[in-house]
Amino acid sequence: MVRYSSKKNRIIRSTGYYLTVYIILLAVTFPFIWMVLSSFKLQSQMLNMQYLFKFDATSRNYRELFSNYSFFRPILNSFIIALVSTLLSLVLALPASYAIARFGMKMTSLMLLVVRMIPAITFLVPWFVLFSFFGIVDTHFGLILAHMVVALPFIIWIMVPFFESLPKELEESAAVDGSSRFNSFLKIILPISGPGIVTASILSFVFSWNNFMFGIILSGRVTKTLPVAIYGFISYTDINWGGLMAGSVVVTIPVIIISLFLQKYIIKGLTAGAVKG
Repeated sequence: MVRYSSKKNRIIRSTGYYLTVYIILLAVTFPFIWMVLSSFKLQSQMLNMQYLFKFDATSRNYRELFSNYSFFRPILNSFIIALVSTLLSLVLALPASYAIARFGMKMTSLMLLVVRMIPAITFLVPWFVLFSFFGIVDTHFGLILAHMVVALPFIIWIMVPFFESLPKELEESAAVDGSSRFNSFLKIILPISGPGIVTASILSFVFSWNNFMFGIILSGRVTKTLPVAIYGFISYTDINWGGLMAGSVVVTIPVIIISLFLQKYIIKGLTAGAVKG
Protein backbone atom coordinates (compact mmCIF):
# COMPACT_ATOMS: atom_id res chain seq x y z
CA MET A 1 0.00 0.00 0.00
CA VAL A 2 2.86 2.35 0.92
CA ARG A 3 4.69 1.45 -2.30
CA TYR A 4 1.54 2.13 -4.35
CA SER A 5 1.04 5.49 -2.64
CA SER A 6 4.69 6.46 -3.24
CA LYS A 7 4.45 5.52 -6.92
CA LYS A 8 1.22 7.49 -7.25
CA ASN A 9 2.86 10.56 -5.69
CA ARG A 10 5.79 10.31 -8.11
CA ILE A 11 3.40 10.13 -11.06
CA ILE A 12 1.48 13.17 -9.79
CA ARG A 13 4.70 15.16 -9.26
CA SER A 14 6.05 14.14 -12.66
CA THR A 15 2.78 15.05 -14.37
CA GLY A 16 2.65 18.40 -12.60
CA TYR A 17 6.26 19.12 -13.52
CA TYR A 18 5.86 18.40 -17.23
CA LEU A 19 2.52 20.20 -17.35
CA THR A 20 4.13 23.30 -15.85
CA VAL A 21 7.04 23.07 -18.32
CA TYR A 22 4.69 22.79 -21.31
CA ILE A 23 2.56 25.71 -20.12
CA ILE A 24 5.64 27.93 -19.70
CA LEU A 25 7.01 26.75 -23.06
CA LEU A 26 3.72 27.59 -24.77
CA ALA A 27 3.60 31.03 -23.15
CA VAL A 28 7.18 31.76 -24.24
CA THR A 29 6.90 30.45 -27.81
CA PHE A 30 3.35 31.63 -28.60
CA PRO A 31 4.40 35.17 -29.67
CA PHE A 32 6.90 33.67 -32.12
CA ILE A 33 4.32 31.17 -33.43
CA TRP A 34 1.80 33.99 -33.84
CA MET A 35 4.40 36.09 -35.67
CA VAL A 36 5.27 33.30 -38.13
CA LEU A 37 1.62 32.49 -38.80
CA SER A 38 0.74 36.18 -39.23
CA SER A 39 3.48 36.62 -41.81
CA PHE A 40 1.45 34.35 -44.13
CA LYS A 41 -1.87 36.15 -43.58
CA LEU A 42 -3.57 38.99 -45.43
CA GLN A 43 -3.83 42.38 -43.73
CA SER A 44 -7.57 41.90 -43.17
CA GLN A 45 -6.98 38.60 -41.34
CA MET A 46 -4.17 39.83 -39.12
CA LEU A 47 -6.12 41.01 -36.05
CA ASN A 48 -9.18 38.83 -36.55
CA MET A 49 -9.16 35.99 -33.98
CA GLN A 50 -11.34 33.95 -36.32
CA TYR A 51 -8.27 33.48 -38.53
CA LEU A 52 -5.83 32.80 -35.69
CA PHE A 53 -4.93 29.29 -36.87
CA LYS A 54 -7.30 28.69 -39.78
CA PHE A 55 -6.54 30.74 -42.91
CA ASP A 56 -5.36 30.45 -46.50
CA ALA A 57 -1.59 30.96 -46.40
CA THR A 58 -0.03 33.43 -48.83
CA SER A 59 3.58 34.38 -49.56
CA ARG A 60 2.56 37.89 -50.63
CA ASN A 61 4.12 39.57 -47.59
CA TYR A 62 7.53 38.01 -48.28
CA ARG A 63 7.37 38.82 -51.98
CA GLU A 64 6.60 42.47 -51.24
CA LEU A 65 9.31 42.51 -48.59
CA PHE A 66 12.07 41.88 -51.13
CA SER A 67 10.51 43.45 -54.23
CA ASN A 68 8.82 46.63 -52.95
CA TYR A 69 10.90 47.32 -49.83
CA SER A 70 14.37 46.19 -51.03
CA PHE A 71 15.10 44.18 -47.90
CA PHE A 72 18.33 42.70 -49.25
CA ARG A 73 20.25 45.91 -48.56
CA PRO A 74 19.31 46.15 -44.85
CA ILE A 75 20.18 42.46 -44.42
CA LEU A 76 23.63 43.05 -45.92
CA ASN A 77 24.15 46.20 -43.81
CA SER A 78 23.21 44.41 -40.59
CA PHE A 79 25.46 41.47 -41.42
CA ILE A 80 28.48 43.67 -42.23
CA ILE A 81 28.07 45.83 -39.12
CA ALA A 82 27.47 42.89 -36.78
CA LEU A 83 30.33 40.78 -38.18
CA VAL A 84 32.99 43.50 -38.36
CA SER A 85 32.13 45.04 -34.97
CA THR A 86 32.28 41.60 -33.36
CA LEU A 87 35.64 40.69 -34.96
CA LEU A 88 37.26 44.01 -34.09
CA SER A 89 35.90 43.84 -30.54
CA LEU A 90 37.38 40.36 -30.13
CA VAL A 91 40.79 41.55 -31.35
CA LEU A 92 40.84 44.26 -28.67
CA ALA A 93 38.87 42.56 -25.90
CA LEU A 94 40.66 39.19 -25.72
CA PRO A 95 44.12 40.56 -24.83
CA ALA A 96 42.51 43.12 -22.50
CA SER A 97 40.45 40.52 -20.63
CA TYR A 98 43.48 38.22 -20.37
CA ALA A 99 45.58 41.03 -18.86
CA ILE A 100 42.81 41.89 -16.39
CA ALA A 101 42.48 38.25 -15.36
CA ARG A 102 46.18 37.50 -15.00
CA PHE A 103 47.38 40.76 -13.43
CA GLY A 104 44.43 41.29 -11.07
CA MET A 105 43.41 44.67 -12.52
CA LYS A 106 40.35 45.02 -10.29
CA MET A 107 39.92 48.77 -10.81
CA THR A 108 39.95 48.39 -14.59
CA SER A 109 37.46 45.56 -14.31
CA LEU A 110 35.21 47.74 -12.12
CA MET A 111 35.38 50.62 -14.61
CA LEU A 112 34.40 48.30 -17.46
CA LEU A 113 31.49 46.98 -15.40
CA VAL A 114 30.32 50.55 -14.80
CA VAL A 115 30.51 51.25 -18.54
CA ARG A 116 28.56 48.06 -19.16
CA MET A 117 25.84 49.22 -16.74
CA ILE A 118 25.42 52.67 -18.31
CA PRO A 119 22.40 52.73 -20.67
CA ALA A 120 23.65 52.91 -24.25
CA ILE A 121 21.11 55.61 -25.07
CA THR A 122 23.17 58.09 -23.04
CA PHE A 123 25.93 57.86 -25.66
CA LEU A 124 23.73 58.72 -28.62
CA VAL A 125 23.73 62.53 -28.45
CA PRO A 126 27.54 62.84 -28.02
CA TRP A 127 28.04 60.23 -30.72
CA PHE A 128 25.76 62.01 -33.16
CA VAL A 129 27.55 65.33 -32.57
CA LEU A 130 31.02 63.76 -32.97
CA PHE A 131 30.04 61.60 -35.94
CA SER A 132 28.45 64.58 -37.67
CA PHE A 133 31.64 66.61 -37.09
CA PHE A 134 33.81 63.86 -38.62
CA GLY A 135 31.30 63.11 -41.38
CA ILE A 136 30.74 59.45 -40.51
CA VAL A 137 26.98 59.53 -39.89
CA ASP A 138 25.23 57.06 -42.23
CA THR A 139 28.44 55.08 -42.76
CA HIS A 140 29.32 51.50 -41.88
CA PHE A 141 32.43 52.75 -40.09
CA GLY A 142 30.42 54.96 -37.74
CA LEU A 143 27.90 52.25 -36.85
CA ILE A 144 30.68 49.71 -36.31
CA LEU A 145 32.39 52.09 -33.86
CA ALA A 146 29.11 52.68 -32.03
CA HIS A 147 28.45 48.96 -31.66
CA MET A 148 31.99 48.33 -30.48
CA VAL A 149 31.58 50.73 -27.57
CA VAL A 150 29.00 48.34 -26.14
CA ALA A 151 30.45 45.06 -27.46
CA LEU A 152 33.95 45.62 -26.05
CA PRO A 153 33.07 45.77 -22.33
CA PHE A 154 30.51 43.01 -22.86
CA ILE A 155 33.08 40.60 -24.32
CA ILE A 156 35.60 41.50 -21.61
CA TRP A 157 32.93 40.92 -18.95
CA ILE A 158 32.41 37.38 -20.31
CA MET A 159 36.05 36.49 -20.92
CA VAL A 160 37.66 37.72 -17.68
CA PRO A 161 36.16 34.97 -15.46
CA PHE A 162 36.86 32.44 -18.22
CA PHE A 163 40.57 33.32 -18.30
CA GLU A 164 40.65 33.36 -14.49
CA SER A 165 39.42 29.76 -14.47
CA LEU A 166 42.36 28.56 -16.59
CA PRO A 167 45.32 27.20 -14.56
CA LYS A 168 48.41 29.41 -14.56
CA GLU A 169 50.59 26.31 -14.68
CA LEU A 170 50.01 26.12 -18.43
CA GLU A 171 51.78 29.43 -19.00
CA GLU A 172 54.44 28.70 -16.40
CA SER A 173 55.33 25.45 -18.19
CA ALA A 174 55.52 27.30 -21.51
CA ALA A 175 57.72 29.98 -19.92
CA VAL A 176 60.13 27.28 -18.72
CA ASP A 177 60.42 26.12 -22.34
CA GLY A 178 61.30 29.67 -23.41
CA SER A 179 57.92 30.86 -24.65
CA SER A 180 57.02 34.52 -24.19
CA ARG A 181 53.77 35.52 -22.49
CA PHE A 182 52.34 36.81 -25.76
CA ASN A 183 53.26 33.60 -27.56
CA SER A 184 51.71 31.54 -24.76
CA PHE A 185 48.55 33.61 -25.04
CA LEU A 186 48.30 33.02 -28.79
CA LYS A 187 49.26 29.34 -28.94
CA ILE A 188 48.06 27.96 -25.59
CA ILE A 189 45.41 30.14 -23.98
CA LEU A 190 43.35 31.10 -27.04
CA PRO A 191 43.01 27.55 -28.46
CA ILE A 192 41.59 26.21 -25.17
CA SER A 193 39.33 29.26 -24.74
CA GLY A 194 37.08 28.27 -27.63
CA PRO A 195 33.80 27.99 -25.68
CA GLY A 196 34.22 31.41 -24.10
CA ILE A 197 35.22 33.06 -27.37
CA VAL A 198 32.32 31.46 -29.24
CA THR A 199 29.88 32.58 -26.53
CA ALA A 200 31.16 36.16 -26.53
CA SER A 201 31.14 36.27 -30.35
CA ILE A 202 27.57 34.98 -30.67
CA LEU A 203 26.13 37.29 -28.03
CA SER A 204 27.97 40.28 -29.46
CA PHE A 205 26.82 39.45 -32.99
CA VAL A 206 23.21 39.02 -31.86
CA PHE A 207 23.32 42.36 -30.03
CA SER A 208 24.50 44.14 -33.18
CA TRP A 209 22.08 42.25 -35.43
CA ASN A 210 19.07 43.20 -33.28
CA ASN A 211 20.13 46.71 -32.31
CA PHE A 212 17.57 49.35 -33.22
CA MET A 213 18.55 52.37 -31.15
CA PHE A 214 21.93 53.05 -32.76
CA GLY A 215 20.58 52.48 -36.25
CA ILE A 216 17.62 54.86 -35.94
CA ILE A 217 19.95 57.74 -34.96
CA LEU A 218 23.26 57.05 -36.70
CA SER A 219 22.20 55.29 -39.92
CA GLY A 220 20.46 56.66 -42.98
CA ARG A 221 19.40 55.65 -46.46
CA VAL A 222 22.75 54.01 -47.26
CA THR A 223 23.32 52.06 -44.03
CA LYS A 224 19.76 51.30 -42.93
CA THR A 225 19.78 48.15 -40.79
CA LEU A 226 17.11 45.47 -40.44
CA PRO A 227 15.44 46.76 -37.24
CA VAL A 228 15.22 50.26 -38.75
CA ALA A 229 13.80 48.84 -41.99
CA ILE A 230 11.12 47.01 -40.00
CA TYR A 231 10.27 50.22 -38.17
CA GLY A 232 9.44 51.68 -41.59
CA PHE A 233 6.29 49.55 -41.72
CA ILE A 234 4.79 51.73 -38.97
CA SER A 235 3.41 55.10 -40.07
CA TYR A 236 1.25 57.80 -38.51
CA THR A 237 -1.92 56.53 -40.13
CA ASP A 238 -1.38 52.83 -40.69
CA ILE A 239 0.63 49.76 -39.75
CA ASN A 240 1.58 47.27 -42.44
CA TRP A 241 1.15 44.19 -40.24
CA GLY A 242 1.99 41.74 -43.01
CA GLY A 243 5.31 43.39 -43.83
CA LEU A 244 6.05 43.91 -40.14
CA MET A 245 5.54 40.23 -39.33
CA ALA A 246 7.46 38.99 -42.39
CA GLY A 247 10.35 41.34 -41.64
CA SER A 248 10.40 40.25 -38.00
CA VAL A 249 10.66 36.61 -39.10
CA VAL A 250 13.59 37.47 -41.37
CA VAL A 251 15.37 39.17 -38.43
CA THR A 252 14.62 36.39 -35.95
CA ILE A 253 15.36 33.24 -37.97
CA PRO A 254 19.19 33.69 -38.17
CA VAL A 255 19.39 34.27 -34.41
CA ILE A 256 17.33 31.15 -33.70
CA ILE A 257 19.44 29.03 -36.06
CA ILE A 258 22.67 30.24 -34.44
CA SER A 259 21.29 29.62 -30.94
CA LEU A 260 20.06 26.10 -31.76
CA PHE A 261 23.28 24.89 -33.36
CA LEU A 262 25.67 26.56 -30.90
CA GLN A 263 23.67 26.45 -27.65
CA LYS A 264 26.03 23.93 -26.03
CA TYR A 265 28.97 26.29 -26.60
CA ILE A 266 26.99 29.22 -25.22
CA ILE A 267 26.11 27.32 -22.03
CA LYS A 268 29.66 26.02 -21.64
CA GLY A 269 31.13 29.46 -22.19
CA LEU A 270 28.83 31.19 -19.71
CA THR A 271 29.43 28.62 -16.99
CA ALA A 272 33.15 28.00 -17.58
CA GLY A 273 34.23 30.69 -15.14
CA ALA A 274 31.85 29.62 -12.39
CA VAL A 275 34.32 27.09 -10.92
CA LYS A 276 38.04 27.83 -10.76
CA GLY A 277 40.83 25.28 -10.76
